[in-house]
Formats: sequence, structure tokens, C-alpha cells
Amino acid sequence: MSIKELNRLCKGTFVEMLNIEFTGYTDTTLEAIMHVTPDLFQPMGVVHGGAFLSLAETVGSAGSFLRVDPEHYVVLGSSVNSQHLATAKEGILHAVGTLIVKSDFKHVWDVEIKDGKGKLISISRVTNSVKPRK
Repeated sequence: MSIKELNRLCKGTFVEMLNIEFTGYTDTTLEAIMHVTPDLFQPMGVVHGGAFLSLAETVGSAGSFLRVDPEHYVVLGSSVNSQHLATAKEGILHAVGTLIVKSDFKHVWDVEIKDGKGKLISISRVTNSVKPRK
């Protein structure tokens, strides 16, 4: 599946609502951007931590989805653990997910989110279950 097809698949979903766009992938990575808008802010005027979690889970889940046959398997997020290190107020956030464990039924991703200047904003570990379709 191409990045263009992956982005098309996300049209009209939570992923599009969060302004997330996939930008590239390799055998072990997936990259995405999220445009910062006031819709993502908490009342203090910075991006809500839940938006960082959602970006990380989206990258990890989509990364696993790209590595299975979707006609035979479904990917389900089972755990996200994050540390928010800095705030973000504007620009574009860049997420890079790296596959660190790939077994038959479990994938584990490390996801780093940085701002447009390269400052590390959040780090997450995303665990996905890979289950046969019924």
C-alpha cells in the first residue's frame, strides 16, 4: 500500500479530524505529520496531551497495518504509554514510529514526536495486537 492510499483510507475518520497525514515509511518505520490548530488545544492554549497520544497510536497502528495482510488480520491497539516532555502551540508536529518488536501476534513501536525545530515533544511506546479476522 502506498502512502497516498493510506491517507485516502483515513479520509472521514478520527485521523483526518486530527489533521494527521502520513508522509513516508520503510520496512521498520512510519512517519506522519499533524498540523497544530486551536481545535487541538487544551484551555491553557497548548496542544492537549491526548492529541499527542492519538498521534502516537495512529502512527503505531498504521505501521502495523502496513505490515499485515488486512484481508486475513486485524490490528488493534492494546497499550500506549507516553511521556510529554514539552508543549506545542503552533506549526507542524513530526512523528516517527520505529518498529522494535514484531512477533506473529504482537507489534511494539517507539514513537517520537518533535516540533518543526526538531525539539522532542513527546515519546511513546505503542503495543498492538495482531489478530486473525473471523
